[in-house]
Amino acid sequence: MDVRDFLRTVRRSWWVVLLSVMVGLAVAALVTVRTEPRYAASVTFFVTTPNQGVSDAYQGNVFMQQRVKSYADLLQSDRLAQKVVGKTPLGLTAEDVQARVTAATLPDTVLLRGTVTDTDATRALRLTEALTAQFVELVKEIETSGEGRPAPVKVEVISGPRVGSSPVSPNPARNLALGALAGLLGGIGLALLRTRLDTRLRDSVTLQRATGSPLLGEIPFDAAARTAPLIVGDAATTPRAEAVRKLRTNLRFVDVHEPARVIAVTSALQGEGKTTLSCNLAIALAEAGWRVALVDADLRRPKVAEYLGMEAGVGLTDVLLGDVNVGDVVQRWGDKSLLVLPAGSVPPNPSELLGSKAMADLLLVLRESADIVVIDTAPLRTVTDGVVVAVQADGALMVSRYGRTDRGQVGAAAQALQAVSVRLLGCVLNMAKLGRAETYQYESYRVEVPAGPAAAPPSRMDAAPAAHSGGFPGPEQTIPDPTQELTRLPR
Repeated sequence: MDVRDFLRTVRRSWWVVLLSVMVGLAVAALVTVRTEPRYAASVTFFVTTPNQGVSDAYQGNVFMQQRVKSYADLLQSDRLAQKVVGKTPLGLTAEDVQARVTAATLPDTVLLRGTVTDTDATRALRLTEALTAQFVELVKEIETSGEGRPAPVKVEVISGPRVGSSPVSPNPARNLALGALAGLLGGIGLALLRTRLDTRLRDSVTLQRATGSPLLGEIPFDAAARTAPLIVGDAATTPRAEAVRKLRTNLRFVDVHEPARVIAVTSALQGEGKTTLSCNLAIALAEAGWRVALVDADLRRPKVAEYLGMEAGVGLTDVLLGDVNVGDVVQRWGDKSLLVLPAGSVPPNPSELLGSKAMADLLLVLRESADIVVIDTAPLRTVTDGVVVAVQADGALMVSRYGRTDRGQVGAAAQALQAVSVRLLGCVLNMAKLGRAETYQYESYRVEVPAGPAAAPPSRMDAAPAAHSGGFPGPEQTIPDPTQELTRLPR
């Protein structure tokens, strides 16, 4: 994971980091409130020795610097604590006195500082005063020789004893800062762990790795798509519509030597937006001038007719059963060159119908009668219908929903297509998050379309497109009117 991935992970889980910081601050505040205040009293000693001349002064100073380190241990010793307890009744044991006393030497000096910390400021001062008196006597007692000569070391008090007016602990500012820092580090750790354990698709790179195919489109999330799923009217000038147009362009150039004219749109699971994408892709292709045939081959849960506002009583199922002719049920949508074949009634054997010779013959006629055929199929991980249809198409387009589909599920769906040698044209990340910078850039180039009359309601197709040779034709190519092409299938 590089710095960019790290920052993306933290930004994606910003609420985890923020919550951790708040918890850290709350814990620090609770500890600060519940901790009993402690006061510190201090005293500073100066350790010296009698000397004669400069040479003796230098040697004595070196001797004292070594000696004062031992006095720091003596200041915290059990012997001194017992002398203090014996001389000054403070209601403390020798162990209590030792626990309250700390000593430190000032580097490159002969100064020794003792500090007494207690929850009672008065007792801290009294203990420091007693400690000072007994320490001076103890040093004199230890350093005095038995021959009656004066002690070679002299300890004098040069500062204190005194006690501070404010407690030294707890320190609210320090505690809160440490709590925030601990919360921040903990939050970042949780964010990284959450990303490691979360196997849902969060970016296009992961989707490409899972499917082993190129990314052809990244459709941004649009809250208005729930009520207005199609990219028509006001929705035609949204970032979602522009992303569909980019997908249209990428599909055209995905393989210029072997263009796909029959495209099966599928997904790993239900609810990833494949039907909406199928409809919008067909609309975008028709807007560019191509004659498009949209087939609803999701016979178990058909939605194309509902989204497009078309009659859904008779459709693909009835054509495959031979009850009607395809030319009688194909409907033209609006004023665009878009022909729609609804799913029709729900059959008891969808997989068998979709894999039948009648389906192959139907796709052959549609291929010859339209520039591009877009087929909405069932999810791959739910039933086998999607694989059956994809085998008969020129290629499949895998749609995955941002933040919902598992990487393993997408990979398994891609392997199901590869197992039957289906050409996976590419993948689409649907309902992706669009950054503010990308939104601003699109809004800067957005074209305001004046309000006009609504699209004409769909009608029965009275004239079907003619057979057409070639691959992915350009929109400038026109196709004559061919009623006979769609009436070729027997009843």
